[in-house]
Amino acid sequence: MASPEEELKRIQPTLRRLWSFSLLGKKVVVMQEKNFVKEGPNIIVGNHCGAFKDVAVLLKIAPRPVFFTANKEIFTKEEFNRLILKHLRRHLKDFGLVANAILKPLKYYFVRYVSTNIAKIGTIPVDFRTSKREALRLSQEYLKKGRAVIALQGRGRVQPQDPHPYVSPFKRGASIMAYNLYRDDNISVPVTPLALYGTQTPFLIPARIIISVGEPMYITDYLGGGYSDSIENFRLALEARVKALFLELIRA
Repeated sequence: MASPEEELKRIQPTLRRLWSFSLLGKKVVVMQEKNFVKEGPNIIVGNHCGAFKDVAVLLKIAPRPVFFTANKEIFTKEEFNRLILKHLRRHLKDFGLVANAILKPLKYYFVRYVSTNIAKIGTIPVDFRTSKREALRLSQEYLKKGRAVIALQGRGRVQPQDPHPYVSPFKRGASIMAYNLYRDDNISVPVTPLALYGTQTPFLIPARIIISVGEPMYITDYLGGGYSDSIENFRLALEARVKALFLELIRA
């Protein structure tokens, strides 16, 4: 059986076309691209306000194969179809049904191809209605093998009611993985913070997407007070850094 890296290489030309389709009308600008970790284990954390466009951008700009957790609904054609329609109606209101009809031939190919191949390229399914413990375990196994894992934070859309609408409060997942790997396997995993802006613009609407990549951060700099305190210290530091990167790219 082919490895996820081999599958990614095999379907790379098609993936490029799918990224282009997902980001139709969008111009992508990357700031501080040199901060990406190019080999070895790596966790990439950032804000998540653009649904599938966030992942499409990262797959496009990352200098290496990257793996991510994804809603298990996109692993089947029927559920993925419903998810896309829900997204179009949320962002485009009544026009969402019109857009869905116009895009139907392209969407059919997109949905069929993604749902057929997403498991083959190492994507980790997450059921958002239940525990994410299994996803964390699988992600840690990927990191032990020297892979890069994306752990975006948020619900995939802007939250106007939140104190920071574009950067939701971080969960503990990335911090837990970094702590466990250091404690159990003596692996100090670099965690790369990044901020995205522009992905919240609806599909097909022209916009500029800007990504600011920060220098890697390490759990070892935030140890103290035991398991819970160390994880919380690191979680807060990662969240603060992504907020700072976001402000920097807005000012730029």
